[in-house]
Amino acid sequence: MQIPLFPLRTVLFPEGPLPLRVFEARYLDMISRCLREDAPFGVVQITSGSETGAANTRDVGTLARVSDWYQGSDGILGVTAIGHERFRVRARERRADGLDVAEVELYAAEAAVPLPEEFRPLVQILDGVLDDLGRLYDALPRRRDDAVWVGYRFAEILPIDPQQKQNCLELEDPLERLRLIADVLEDVRSLRAGRHAPGADS
Repeated sequence: MQIPLFPLRTVLFPEGPLPLRVFEARYLDMISRCLREDAPFGVVQITSGSETGAANTRDVGTLARVSDWYQGSDGILGVTAIGHERFRVRARERRADGLDVAEVELYAAEAAVPLPEEFRPLVQILDGVLDDLGRLYDALPRRRDDAVWVGYRFAEILPIDPQQKQNCLELEDPLERLRLIADVLEDVRSLRAGRHAPGADS
């Protein structure tokens, strides 16, 4: 399968939303073509370089399909895309217009996995955060009983470093992904508790 690539500093996860502001000619043309042909593009995380120039990227990314778009008053195209299957880049080339195109191999979609009881408390936290995020998540179905879905949503909303997000994307075991998420949340709780402890620096 051959797809255009959209290198970003972030990670797109399956079934997750991705808001974009598109202004470069190469990506405006790409989005127009994807809309016209109902075709996906690939989101890959940048390892070096920039979003507006040449960039080196990870080999594992996520297919994205445009779900909504609008033309801003400033002339910039606003796009909302939704993540679909993960893929691995097998070969790539940079075209004359600067657009990267890749031959990719798709991963099989992850089957739903019942959420173990030990991770049930995470769902209430997740619901509260998604409610606060508003419109971006309003139209997306919530599969609170699926360990795959819960793990991916936490991975995309938590302020963890880019390498951790990429690790969450590449993990094949959804329960291992949730354990990683639970460890991150515990670290955050411990940090907050330390800040509010008597005698702690404010």
